[in-house]
This record gives sequence, C-alpha cells and structure tokens, in this order.
Amino acid sequence: MTAHHADTQAATGPPTRAAARDIPASDLFEDEDALPVVALTTPPAAALGPDLSQYEEFIVFFSGGKDSVACALHLLERGIAPDRIELHHHIVDGMEGSDLMDWPCTEAYCHAFARAFGMRYATSWKVGGFEGEMMRNHSRTAPIAVPGPGGKALVTGGERGTLNTRRKFPQVSANLSVRWCSSACKIEVGARYFTTHPRFGDGRKRLVITGERAEESSARASYAGFERHRTDRRDGKRTTRWLDHWRAVHAWTEQEIWSILERHRVTPHPAYWIGLNRASCQFCIFGGPQQWATMRFMSPQRFRRIAELETEFGTTIHRSRCVNEQADRGTVLEGAKTAWRDIALSRQWTLPMISPDWQLPPGAYAHGCAGPT
Repeated sequence: MTAHHADTQAATGPPTRAAARDIPASDLFEDEDALPVVALTTPPAAALGPDLSQYEEFIVFFSGGKDSVACALHLLERGIAPDRIELHHHIVDGMEGSDLMDWPCTEAYCHAFARAFGMRYATSWKVGGFEGEMMRNHSRTAPIAVPGPGGKALVTGGERGTLNTRRKFPQVSANLSVRWCSSACKIEVGARYFTTHPRFGDGRKRLVITGERAEESSARASYAGFERHRTDRRDGKRTTRWLDHWRAVHAWTEQEIWSILERHRVTPHPAYWIGLNRASCQFCIFGGPQQWATMRFMSPQRFRRIAELETEFGTTIHRSRCVNEQADRGTVLEGAKTAWRDIALSRQWTLPMISPDWQLPPGAYAHGCAGPT
C-alpha cells in the first residue's frame, strides 16, 4: 500500500483510486510550464495571523472546498513558495473499495489543484473509510494509513483500544463523540500523520492550516484563530515536535473567500456548480432536503444504500426524517441536470484548474443546504 506522498519525486497526474496504491510518492511537481502568474494582493487585515517567516513547512488540510482552497491561495499571497506547502487530503471513504459518502471527483480535483500550483500533495485515510467505522460491531477502530518516508504508506493503530459498536450514521451535532465522521475520519487521521512520520520530530517549526470560518456557525466562531496544534510537543523530552495551528480564514466572509478564488481564477469544486453552497461529502449528514433530493437524482444506487442502512440500523441521520422523506421535501438543483453531474461523478479531473473565463458558480451564497455546527 502506498500513499500520495513523497519527499523528492514529482507527481504526474491524478491517479484513479484503483491505481493509487501503486503510485509512489507525489511530492514536488516538476511540470510547472502552465503555472499561472498571480499578482500579489493585500489580504484581509484580520487574517494576517502569525509571522510566517519562522516556519519551515506549511501543511494545509485540504478538502477541495472553497475555504481550504482559499487557505492555500492565501499562503501564496503572503509570499510562501509553493514547494514549501503540502496539501493534505483525507480520503473519507478510504482506499479499500467503499464509495458510500464522498464525491467521486474530489480526490482527483485536489490532486489537480496541487499540480496546477506546484504544491506537494499527500493523502491519509482510516482503513475501511467511513463505512468501515460505521459498521463496527464489538470491534476496535480500524488502523490509519498515513504517508511515511519514501512515499510508502504506514499503517498504524487498530491493535488497541476499546471494543465498541457503532452501527449508526453520525448524528447532526456539534458533539464530535456522536458526529464521529469528523473526528474518526479527519481529526484523528491528521493527528496520526503528525505523530507517525519521523520528519515532524526534528524540532523544526511547522504550521498546520485549516479552513474553519467563524461565519459558518456559533461553534466555529468560538475556535481560536491561532494556537498550538493538539499534537505539538515542542517541550517534549523524547520528541520535539513543533506544530502551530492557524485557522487562516477564520475571520473571513464568504465574499472574501470567493474573491480570492476569482483573483487566482481557480475552477471551483463541482459541488458548487451543482448548486450546493458547500463541498463537503456528497452525502453529507448536514444535507437539507434540496441536497438529498439532488443526490437521489444524481446517484440513485448509492442513495438507496444509505436509505437501506438507515432501516437496518433503526436510526435515521436526521432526528425525525429518513433520507427518502428528506428528499421528498426538496427539489433537484438545476446544476445536477447539466454536464456538471458527470464531472462530479467522475474519478478523473480533465478540466483546466485555472479558468480563463472565471465565473461565480450557482452554489455561491446559496441557501437551503445545511452546514456544519
């Protein structure tokens, strides 16, 4: 098993999921002939954040959504060389064959963005993905696959811990113990990367960047804009791991987010062209009636699988309605009836990442699709 990561090799293109295990690290990107010329601009004053000159490396947890894209672009506008930036993507469905939750296009989109801007790209995942964790039945949580030296994936964990049963979807809540998709498939996975890869124990200063914004919810408004990362051990006796955590766009408005994408002419994720205002999982638990109606139209077999699992578990995602009832209350978004449907459901990315004729997608500033708490 290999991960999309390397310390020296160049990436050649977004792999198919089936081929991803056999691709060695995708670190520095050598094909830079088509890189865009970007004019530096003055960033929003509230987002200036820490002194970036002190850091060796910048790790952006990158979903492909507008906020993580803005984080990466913001680093460029602050003068950070692209080869010092790693875009790190968590593969929510894992690499073992499940396709239950996420947009098929997302991994290829993220890889294409990294290649277009000359940034390094890496991935990690919970073995078995979201579905494997959800189906736990008196068992321990699965191991985590993270990039290791030389590009080989390191599979770690899964041997200790409490025997537990989930057998229900995450619940719509700010409490990560019940909204476990964020904690199990992203937060814990990212933390394991930092505690496993030996380069993070060399004592050099590194900055972790994530894209939560205060405007999204009252819970996110309470997050610190800048703090030590939860895995930081700069004062450790055996390991010196210096990691700060910067929520680089925490104070930004949605207008500022779209403005930086426009300045760099970045093609937004297909979810926004479908008409959604967020590019989270395709079958995000926060989805409202519009999103569920649209997903039932776009991916009926995968939708049916989720509906059957709700029945099997005896617990719905929404507190009072099953996904079919949710979908019945909504209308299909017009973008799902266009060519963007096929683009969103493809595991390849063939469109230009830099658009010569940039346009605001219909999902920008849209309402009716729920967001995080």
